[in-house]
Parts: sequence; C-alpha cells; structure tokens
Amino acid sequence: MKTTPILFAAALLSNTAFGNLQNGHFEDWTGNQPDGWTTIDSGISVQPDASTVYQGSLSAQVWVNTATQGNTDLRQTVSVSAGQPQTFSVWVRHTEGGIKARLYVDGYLSYSDPTLLNQWQQLSYTYQPASSGSIEVGLRFYDVSGFDGSELVWVDDYMPHNGGTGGGGTGGCASNGLTFNLTTDDYGSETSWQIDDGQAVVASGSGYGNNQTVEESLCLADGNYTLSVLDSYGDGICCSYGNGSYSLTHGSTVLASGGSFTSADITAFSLGGGGSTPPLDSYYQSAEGLSGYALKTQLATIIGNHTAQGYGALWTFYASHELDTTFEQDGSILDIYSENPIGSDPYVYTAVSDQCGTYNSEADCYNREHSFPRSWFGGAIEPMNSDVHHIFASDGYVNSKRSSFPYGLVGSATFTSMNGSRLGSAASGIGYSGTVFEPIDEYKGDLARAYFYMATRYQSQIGSWQNNSSYGDAVLNGSSDQVFENWFLTLLKQWHAQDPVSQKELDRNDAAHTFQGNRNPFVDHPEFVTQIWGN
Repeated sequence: MKTTPILFAAALLSNTAFGNLQNGHFEDWTGNQPDGWTTIDSGISVQPDASTVYQGSLSAQVWVNTATQGNTDLRQTVSVSAGQPQTFSVWVRHTEGGIKARLYVDGYLSYSDPTLLNQWQQLSYTYQPASSGSIEVGLRFYDVSGFDGSELVWVDDYMPHNGGTGGGGTGGCASNGLTFNLTTDDYGSETSWQIDDGQAVVASGSGYGNNQTVEESLCLADGNYTLSVLDSYGDGICCSYGNGSYSLTHGSTVLASGGSFTSADITAFSLGGGGSTPPLDSYYQSAEGLSGYALKTQLATIIGNHTAQGYGALWTFYASHELDTTFEQDGSILDIYSENPIGSDPYVYTAVSDQCGTYNSEADCYNREHSFPRSWFGGAIEPMNSDVHHIFASDGYVNSKRSSFPYGLVGSATFTSMNGSRLGSAASGIGYSGTVFEPIDEYKGDLARAYFYMATRYQSQIGSWQNNSSYGDAVLNGSSDQVFENWFLTLLKQWHAQDPVSQKELDRNDAAHTFQGNRNPFVDHPEFVTQIWGN
C-alpha cells in the first residue's frame, strides 16, 4: 500500500493568550476560510458545516483530494514555555475509511482509526516543552487501502485543554473534567485505550513510547461510558516487562485503575446525577437497579417468549432489513463475510434472487449464518433455529468454511475470504489451541453482542448445551450464569469494547423487535455487559 502522506498540519499563529488556538472550534469563518487558519494547497478544500459537529455550531468539513504529499496544511503557531505542559487535542470523524489522521505536536504522534466510520474520535497528546518558543501542532492525513482520490473528513474542537472556551479539560470544561494517566511498560506500542458512550468512541490514545508517562485531560458530558485499556500482545502493562499502570479520575474520585491484565481491562462508569445511572427506558424498567447475574436473569425474563417466525421467514427479514445502507449504500445484501467497510466490496448480492441455492465457491450466493452454530444447541430446534438476533446473511461458501468452529483470533490461516475473514489455528495466548474462525473487525462487536444475547435469552437452557458439540464444549462452560469459558468470555468482552454499537446494529435491533417481538439488550445498553460479567 502507498506510504505517501497527505499533510494537513496545523500550528498556532502567535496569540496573546498563551497556549490558545485561534478559532480552534472553527466557529468563525470568512466565506470558506476559517479565521486564523491558512489553506496553502489545493490538495484539500475546507468549508464550514453545521450539520455534523462535535461541539458548538460549526465544524471544519475537509475534503482530501490528493494522494500526493504537498503543502496541504492549515497552519497556526502556538507559543510554549519551558516546564509548562500543554495538552493538545482534536476530534476527527471519518466517512469512508480510506484516510487516517495522525496527530502532530512538534512531531508525528498517534493515528486515528479509519475503520471507525461516522463517529467522532479524539486524538490528544500532552506536550512537555523543554524550552520556550513556538511549535507546530496539527494533523496529517495518510491515504490507506480504499482511498478513491477524494474523501470527506470532519475536524472540530482543535485546542489545548488549558484555557480556551467551550471545550477541553478540567479548567475550561463546562461538564465533567476527567484526567487519564498512563504509564506504559517496556513495550509501549502495544498499549492503547478508548472511552466510548455506547454509540461512538469519544476519546482514545495509542502509539506510545516505552516507559512513557502521559496525562490526558478530558471533557465528557453526563452519561454512561466504558473505558477499555488494551494490550495487543495480551500480557497487560504490569508487571512482567516494566511497571506500567493507568488511572481515570473525576476530581478526587478514581473511576478506574489498573495495569495487571491480559488483553483488555474494561470498566463501565457513569457521569452526572451524582454518578448514578440514568433510569432505564420502559422496556427494561423492571431491571432498574440490578447488576450481576440478577440483572441477566431479569433481562432473560424481559426478552423471553418471543414469537418464532420460522427459518424460512429469515429470507423475508434479510430482503427488507439486511441491506447495505451504511457503506456503499447500494441496497445490496449486507453480508458479514464479504462486506469491505473501507473499500469496494469484492462482490455484492441482490436480495432474494441471489439467495442460496447451491454454491461451489465464494460469490455464488448468500445464505443464513447461525453465528451461534445450531449444532451447539442440538440442531434445527425452535426458537433458537430462527432467532434473527444471532443469524446473519453471509456468503454460502464462507459460511460452510466457518462450519461450527468457534470464533477466535487466528494465528496461522488456512483460508481467507475476499473481505479478510479467516479460518485457521488459534493465535497463541488466547487460551485455546484449536481451529477458530475470525471475522473482520467491523463485525466482531456485533457478533459478541449476539453471543451475550444468546447467553441471556436462553439462560434456562444453555447450561445443558455443553456436550452437544465438541466445538460448543470449547466455548460453553456448562453454567447458566457465566455461560462461557474464561478464554472465550475475555475475547467477547474485548470485541465488544473494541467495536462499539453502530447505527446499523441499532437499526437491525429495531427491525428484529418488529419481526419477532424482542430486542438485544446489549445493543440497547452496551453497559449491561460489564454490569453482568464484570471488567
């Protein structure tokens, strides 16, 4: 893939107020020129936008129109003083996934995640000035697979946290000022973190150095959130290779802390109303105030006794509700094993006319994938066999390759579908050594929440399914409360955290409710996962 970067660098012109970006909120414009910023090259075009904003009334709508490095910057200059740290941050929103943004603060730092589409994500860095003077800060855009020569990116709320109005850290924050402290271990590049509100990632960080200490000031509105601290190698950040740790504080209250974990340390927390969780809506009202397995049991009561529509009715559901209105928006079948979220699909299916049928290879037809294999619950038994909450449209051939193997992380692949889904031996360190199937990142959270649904909807039965299949036995632990083996539960929680609920899931959940009369609670309330199964 190309490595040519597209530059959109910003740095602050001299301001009388130390450390404050001029027009960092992009609220002031003269025509299509943001006041205080200078567009240098035709490789990008900038204009105000009032429909998609992170904060305030306007954002900067940036069209990236070139894959060639050049002076495609917006520039300002910021003054810094020796020994006075400044936290710089910016919010970015991707639309296609063919561009990634890289934070620049007197040097190149962490990247945005281009696969997080149509949601705001934050890049931030605390700069420790070694001497007084001026530095450049900003963003640089790099083209990645799927860039078609023109892509829209929104940018908003670019500013230091110390000072300014309308955003940033504890000093200028009109809602909840939080502080995230992180010390990495000997392998800092393995560490990343994010905070999501159940709908979008609202803060994140990655690309750290070894044994680096950072302090991020955050400003979050009232609501429910999940903090995920992740280690890509799976050995946490303490204590085998250094003494890393993290903490998230709200004033004097420690919301989360740790360092000794495997792949992920996940904590749910609430802000506002004295830290209490807002009341649940009427559908879940009977679960108000519950937690742990008591909450799971009540949710099982709420979503139980749905009306099974029959296996054949799934075709009708797919024809109306399993369509691509998110990525290419072409109305083709949204196939979990062929969809390419950051580029052109390798093939597309037309509803009804392309349903299976027979198949000999990939791209022949689509069928009905039991993400929770039906051999695990004993075969074509209702209502599990037609429960749309765990049965997705998928390519028939890839579906057959997945068979009834568990989901997992693949170490060595024996088969890779055209969209990157893989079958092969499990990666070392996940706690399982057999054959697993790994979907693409876009669907990992969707599938995790489908499994949490199955564990809850069929709570009264699932404890007896362990011996129906050797592959099911690798995943199920024979209980009706935890349900899953430790290795698999850890994986599900990690996928749930890394791939937050998307609009396509919310829409599908609404359609499923109309179709069969119940909902997936973990799509409506992602925080239920940690409230039931812990961090």
